[in-house]
Amino acid sequence: MKDFRAPDIRNFAVSGHASTGKTLLCEAMLVCAGRISRTGTIEQGNTVSDFHADEKEHQQSIHATVMATEWLGREINMIDCPGTPDFISEPLSALRVADSAMIVISGVNGVETGADELWAAAGDYDIPRFLVINMLDRERTRFNEILEEARDHYGARVFPMTVPVDEGPGFSSVLDVMRSEVITFAADGSGKYEEKPAEGALKDRVTELHRQLIDMVAESEDELLEKFFEEGTLTEEDLRAHVHEAVQKGLVVPVYAASGLKNVGISRILDFIAKYGASPVDRATVAAKTPTGADIDVALNDGQTVAYVFKTMHETHVGNLSFFRVYSGDVISGSELINVNRGESERIGQLYRVNGSAREPVPSLHAGDIGAVVKLRATRAGDTLCAAARQVTLSSVEFPAPNTRGALVAKSRADLNKLGEGLSSLREEDPTFDFHFDPAISQTIVSGQGWLQLQIMAEELKRRFNVDVELMEPRVSYRATISGRGESKHRHKKQTGGAGQFAEVWMRIESLPAESGVVFTQSLVGSNVDRVFVPSVEKGVNTACVRGPYGGFPVTDVKVDFYDGKQHPVDSKDIAFQIAGKAAFNEAFMMSKPKLLEPVMELRIKVPSDAVGGVLADLSGRRGHIMGMETEGRFEVVVALVPQAELYQYSNQLRAITAGRGRHKERFVRYEDVPRDQEPKIIAEYGRKPEEE
Repeated sequence: MKDFRAPDIRNFAVSGHASTGKTLLCEAMLVCAGRISRTGTIEQGNTVSDFHADEKEHQQSIHATVMATEWLGREINMIDCPGTPDFISEPLSALRVADSAMIVISGVNGVETGADELWAAAGDYDIPRFLVINMLDRERTRFNEILEEARDHYGARVFPMTVPVDEGPGFSSVLDVMRSEVITFAADGSGKYEEKPAEGALKDRVTELHRQLIDMVAESEDELLEKFFEEGTLTEEDLRAHVHEAVQKGLVVPVYAASGLKNVGISRILDFIAKYGASPVDRATVAAKTPTGADIDVALNDGQTVAYVFKTMHETHVGNLSFFRVYSGDVISGSELINVNRGESERIGQLYRVNGSAREPVPSLHAGDIGAVVKLRATRAGDTLCAAARQVTLSSVEFPAPNTRGALVAKSRADLNKLGEGLSSLREEDPTFDFHFDPAISQTIVSGQGWLQLQIMAEELKRRFNVDVELMEPRVSYRATISGRGESKHRHKKQTGGAGQFAEVWMRIESLPAESGVVFTQSLVGSNVDRVFVPSVEKGVNTACVRGPYGGFPVTDVKVDFYDGKQHPVDSKDIAFQIAGKAAFNEAFMMSKPKLLEPVMELRIKVPSDAVGGVLADLSGRRGHIMGMETEGRFEVVVALVPQAELYQYSNQLRAITAGRGRHKERFVRYEDVPRDQEPKIIAEYGRKPEEE
């Protein structure tokens, strides 16, 4: 490829709901541009973007893939993004560095939740959006209805730049509004086409659409609007000269009719991107912060290097591959840049332009361009690389919190020893994935945006890091407490022929308010027990609370008072009072009406209004308490409190109830009493006696 500069670069993210044909749309673009000779297929696993092993196995996009080509003298950098919500970090990261967003909509299913979410995300980044209604070669397509759906969702500025002439299985032609022509595409998938003037009813339709487009574009500048009012129309030259600006200002949201599978309508999309699409020049400055926290602008042409890393991938034979966009200056192979986020210097190794798994080595990348570099030591996604003379940080992506949990169990001790390293690498690649070891339940807990994401992470541990694990339902972190008071007097006496052990501990316990933890006090009077043994008793109590006497669950919200006891002048020692303290606590606890507590989560469930009934019925079956409902745009938000034990794989169930349109967030709120009738079952399934530990 040639060496392009910012005005001739087009960076856009290809995003939308799952299964809308985004990957095949990108394949067709590469065919049109001559980058590849024919379109690959998902089933055969030979597409340019879905080249990872996990994508071929699951036959769906999992990673955002950068692809580069040329069209009409412009460099085209497109980022094909997965639509499954489990992998939401990928499109969010791509939109962060894109200059525009192509949102793909199914010509059969219409506007779906994923499109709405990514439309909003692109708006947060203040980048222009355009729509592609894809898959118009299918049965039961409905372009005109979906166009109205899009206007209902995104506003009256949604405008068809091409319209299908013969949508359905024989789809091959589109009506081009800008050219007032019918474009008929070859049946061989090459993207080649023939043009002819629109006639008859098509001529009438394109004339009306052309007039509507002129009305919209005329608003892009005051002088143009005055000219429009004076002359009643605009010349073709005026129209074409101002489409770009109208799109940048959101006065026109272009819509294109297409079939990625048949390569119909794709060249019109490429024409629009090359001629009228957003370039880095349209956002020539970006906000940044200095190391002291002061706000500063970074300009495209200020000469000092500033680059943002939006994605990292671990490759077995290469190491980390970091994808970045240059916002100012040049990134040059062999140079030194500062990772301002981590305060470390990075030597820039071999640079690449990327087209799926193919990489073209380049000596440098200029402001506005997207590329990749290998073997950065400390740099992760979200970091800013700068010249030493100008150190700033660019804002990073705010990712949604995890809402799905699972537990990983290593098959062997060797796997366990390697588990942490593999999980750390996976977390660097996907910021919505997290893990930790929970000592209360003795499990490694992984969390993310959905069960599919966790399954694939487990598969990747085996495939890439040779760590064999099983993904299973995590234990619930139950707690034990009391609802009454108790008292015990425990004597520990042991004679083994030599020095013995003796301690007697008198103890009272009572319940405390929620979130109080365990409070240990002593109210000893007189000299029955030397005060030096108080820490020993407290240590014994703390040990007992870790694996409590009621099912082995950790103890909380209890006050413990060591008020008296006895000692022996020779046999009393630290270990004896530890043992006596632990035993006294266990006895008193079991006499104080013990009960179980369970973690309760607050759920915010965002669904279309027609799915609310099904969601409420499902929550009722999960012991949920509805706290209220809110309206958020076109959606209803159900707010509920639900025990964590009832939320295993809830994201999958929610998508099933809402036909894939529901999303939820969850956060821990508090512990609440477990229903009494469920305690025996929980203790039988999860409980352990203290002596078993």
